[in-house]
Amino acid sequence: MPRDWGLLTKRRSGQMAAMAFAAAAASLPSAADAHPHVFAEASLEVAVAPDGTVEKLAHVWRFDDVFSSTVLMEFDKNGDLKLDQSEMDALSKTINDSIAEYKYFQTVLSDGKEVPMVKPAHLVADFPNNQLLIIFESRPEKPLKLDHKVSFGVYDPTFYTAIDYANDADMRITGTPKNCSPKVVRPDPDEAIAANQATLTEAFFTDPTGTDMSKIFATRLEITCDNG
Repeated sequence: MPRDWGLLTKRRSGQMAAMAFAAAAASLPSAADAHPHVFAEASLEVAVAPDGTVEKLAHVWRFDDVFSSTVLMEFDKNGDLKLDQSEMDALSKTINDSIAEYKYFQTVLSDGKEVPMVKPAHLVADFPNNQLLIIFESRPEKPLKLDHKVSFGVYDPTFYTAIDYANDADMRITGTPKNCSPKVVRPDPDEAIAANQATLTEAFFTDPTGTDMSKIFATRLEITCDNG
């Protein structure tokens, strides 16, 4: 189970965005609860080209047993307790359609400003050891060179799905320029709120879902480059 879900306290009940992918909408409650319903452990690998630009982000998300079982029951149309290729294709499409609206839960910031990302060409769902696994790759819309401060991570703005990195080693970068230093940042919630007090609205404190500010709590891989 991921390390700390206490930060994720509410969700938007209307769209259930991440209902984690609409797999079992009928079976999920509609009232907002005090915790996420779906948990996933993630890994992220950022690949950097020789010229220092980001080539791709490779994401892998492994979901908890309860949600994985729910997904299996929903998509196992022939009742054989496994997903054949057509059922897996249907699951992959449902997931893709459901999280595309939320930019695939990615947060990529360049000197604090959001970096637009290209929609993944492929998103693959799998079920090794009866756990839902999601694999996809993305890349920046425009060349993103590592010559300043850039950070990478994932978060669900609806507070419905808790996705985190269990170990710092689950966030890594290959091809790091010599003048750049990577580190994994796990924000303290009180410090994150204090640092962003000026931009947080009353809506965030009463119902943060959909405010897009849950990203201040997200674990991130931060790359800082020295050009001096």
